[in-house]
Amino acid sequence: MDLQIDDFYRDCATGLLLLYQVFPRRSALYVEDLTGPSEPDEFGLPSKRHESCLAALLWLADEGYLRFDSTLHFEGLDQAVLTEKGFLRLSRAFPGLLADAETLPPSILRVRASLAQQLREALEHSDSERLVRLTRLVFESESDRSGDID
Repeated sequence: MDLQIDDFYRDCATGLLLLYQVFPRRSALYVEDLTGPSEPDEFGLPSKRHESCLAALLWLADEGYLRFDSTLHFEGLDQAVLTEKGFLRLSRAFPGLLADAETLPPSILRVRASLAQQLREALEHSDSERLVRLTRLVFESESDRSGDID
């Protein structure tokens, strides 16, 4: 099993959500905020887990989900912000993900059915399989989608 891929999805989701919570402001995005504290090795280099998380954030930038001004050494990204692509993907609503969608007022439905809210709930409940499926929806464009996930 490729556990680093599960970590990748968690890091991507958590990083994007942290930026979504402060959007449209720019913010420093620290690896430690996503993974928790980790000790450097005997040479002062970050752990593999820490490096992988930073690499996931850089990948998100390379793929156009966020942008940043500079890296903060190995600690994170400075002045990070979601791009239009990142913001719109997280804001996208999937009413089919909610059992009670038909009974909700439109304003509540828009928030509860958003990928951002669904990702928050998956993280809150430590539902890694749901987190993977939802994060993959973030990465899909409208033309890639063939239906809802559940």
